[in-house]
Amino acid sequence: MNDNGWQQEFRNVWDRAVQAWHAGRQRPDTMFNAADRDFLAGLGCSTQELFDFVDDSLRYNGDPDYATSLAVTAIRRDYFLTVLGGKSTGHVATMASLPSKSAEVDGIAWLPRLIVKARLKLRGEMPADLMYGCAGDRPFLRRMNMTLPQFLELVRDAGPDDRRIVNAVKQAAAGRA
Repeated sequence: MNDNGWQQEFRNVWDRAVQAWHAGRQRPDTMFNAADRDFLAGLGCSTQELFDFVDDSLRYNGDPDYATSLAVTAIRRDYFLTVLGGKSTGHVATMASLPSKSAEVDGIAWLPRLIVKARLKLRGEMPADLMYGCAGDRPFLRRMNMTLPQFLELVRDAGPDDRRIVNAVKQAAAGRA
């Protein structure tokens, strides 16, 4: 499937998921059919991940919107195909392995947790009860003058360099991004 083809099919899956949600099928196991699950798996996207985006979008008045969900999925897809060679790491993190929501770096609470979540998202290692882009992440990033895709790209590009991420977030928050 060419680059634009996957995006059109992703839109189709999104639209079907929205319809399923409105029809009362508001769980990942009931929202998607087998073809949707296979398509998403080929992108490195779990049904849980897309469910979370659709569910939050519908519960929070379009936040995140479709374009944000597509952009985040595109970054993950690229990482999945180019860095991971289209293969799962076979690892799923535990909630206990994440920094607490109140953990700080340079006086910025939430940032240590979000860095770990973004790395887990890139590697496809998110536990089912964790969402990159949750209702805590989105307001935090807005306060930092960043978007979910921007932050995910920053973490991808910074690799293991936490200091680079922290400095870039501080610059963005100060309006110098």
